[in-house]
Amino acid sequence: MTFNFEPPPMGDGDMSAECQRQLLPRVREIVQAAVAAGWNKDDVLLAFVELTWDLYEKRRGDF
Repeated sequence: MTFNFEPPPMGDGDMSAECQRQLLPRVREIVQAAVAAGWNKDDVLLAFVELTWDLYEKRRGDF
């Protein structure tokens, strides 16, 4: 799977909103595939939250 992000907004653009806009279709696709395989949608979304928080906490100082 390849992800081609657009460049971040210039100036005072809302970085978080732009990143979410670009990620949302991909996250929806993953969630839909998991639900089609029998997973509970809420469980999958919660797993995303936990995973991203763990990545944030563990890698915060890596960059």
